[in-house]
Amino acid sequence: MEYSRNVVNMRVMLFCAIYFNSGISSSMRSAGETSQYHHHSSSASATSSSEEDQLLHPAAQPLLTDPQAVAGSLQDTAENEIYDSDESNLLRTPLDRGPYFDLSASKNITALVGKTAYLNCRVKNLGNKTVSWVRHRDIHLLTVGRFTYTSDQRFQSVHNPQTDDWSLQIRYPQKRDTGVYECQISTTPPVGHSMHLSVVEPVTVVVGGPDIYINTGSTVNLTCVVRNSPEPPSTIIWTHNNQEINYDSPRGGVSVITEKGETTTSYLLIQRAKGTDSGKYVCSPSNANSYFINVHILNGEHPEAMQHGGQLRIGDPLHVFVFVIITLVASVR
Repeated sequence: MEYSRNVVNMRVMLFCAIYFNSGISSSMRSAGETSQYHHHSSSASATSSSEEDQLLHPAAQPLLTDPQAVAGSLQDTAENEIYDSDESNLLRTPLDRGPYFDLSASKNITALVGKTAYLNCRVKNLGNKTVSWVRHRDIHLLTVGRFTYTSDQRFQSVHNPQTDDWSLQIRYPQKRDTGVYECQISTTPPVGHSMHLSVVEPVTVVVGGPDIYINTGSTVNLTCVVRNSPEPPSTIIWTHNNQEINYDSPRGGVSVITEKGETTTSYLLIQRAKGTDSGKYVCSPSNANSYFINVHILNGEHPEAMQHGGQLRIGDPLHVFVFVIITLVASVR
């Protein structure tokens, strides 16, 4: 009897335990479904809010929930940032390094006496700075910008905005103007570039002058030498008795050979000299002074300065050799 009662009690307890567990599972399942419902509701609400925001703000990007879509979006964003960076670099102005000299256009020069000279100074990125010229000899300020700051009005600043050149113009230069000039930029501290101006006076000489005596029938060789010229003369004109020599004249036998270089030499050759070839001959280089010589054609006289057989009595073997070569060339022609 007691055994039966214990069995009944155990069954009752087992039933209660099963019933209790079933209730808890139902409650947890209901709670999970409720939570899931609230989660979906929140997601839907967020999505709805996002769509609503996008309607209000068309530039806004839609929310992405797919991982692949998110990764693609991040990659696109990175590419866009790189593109924007490149574009901004293209639009960005170069780093301003400040004013500087273009040394390729700012060099030493050699000028002729009396002919206008230009010292050129090319400045890049000048901005709001000014360019000045200073003479080193006496530390004299010559120009500031386009204004002249010296009583010597031969000096003037010339600006070419297309090439950024600031040139110092010197009219009627003289040998005393030779020296160092500095182009300065008004930075802090100032920076400068120095250039040297050489003012030279070309010298023209006709060898053997001022008078030459030659025998009738000999070859006359007049040698004109031009020295101290910054560049070879473009032309050298010979005249006879103030008339330019015509090398194609019926007289014939007249020719000129010119050798250009640091020293330019022009040879006037007159074959089979005769009385009418006497007179004043002038050598006139295009960039130097002229020089004249008197030629005397003689019949039997023998003055000291006379040419013999096409050779000059000048005591210079080099000139004698050159003259012989020229005479041979002329005779071949």
